[in-house]
Amino acid sequence: MSNWEQRGNFLVSVAQRCLRGQKSFNLARSHLVKASQISKGTVYNHFTNEADLVVAVAIAEFRDFFEQAQQDEETYADPLHRFLYHHCWRMRDVLCNDRFVISRVIPNTDLLEQAGEYYQAAYNKAWNDYNQWNKDLIREMGEMKGYDRVSLVRNFVRGTMVNIDEGDTDCCDIELYHQYCYALAQLLGHSDKRIPTRNELSQWLIQLRQAA
Repeated sequence: MSNWEQRGNFLVSVAQRCLRGQKSFNLARSHLVKASQISKGTVYNHFTNEADLVVAVAIAEFRDFFEQAQQDEETYADPLHRFLYHHCWRMRDVLCNDRFVISRVIPNTDLLEQAGEYYQAAYNKAWNDYNQWNKDLIREMGEMKGYDRVSLVRNFVRGTMVNIDEGDTDCCDIELYHQYCYALAQLLGHSDKRIPTRNELSQWLIQLRQAA
């Protein structure tokens, strides 16, 4: 990895920290200069406009999701449970770590078109990798006729992520995750299959706390 890439990754990590707990992407390049203690010229060289910064954060977010998805491949043999635990992980990450919900601003065709070619290409790869993982997993569960399950579930997940941190929600609320698993299983067309029990979800939360 080049020094330019390392510095860019550092700037994005600073941006992600600045966005914690925020409901809108109110971070500009000028704010990042102060937060990172890196010169304006260097920051603006990495992000030639504000769209570059937004898209760079989106790239990092989707890469994080995909990295977790690959870890889930090693942990959960059953495709339905793998899918449910993964998206519960995303929910917990937002609630417990005040993670900015990138779905509030992405996907956005107009914004993406304003970004430079480097960021457009990197975003398309990160998005496609993660989206394909979800598609493949839904197909592995077994195709269900009648609805486009991929689009249906993707829209539901996005809406949930956008709205989940609006209230005073406890990130360790077992019932929250159990209801989420139930809703996802219904939308996936697999209401007849067993979802994680409340006790299993409780153990899962304990394991995540211990690993943190």
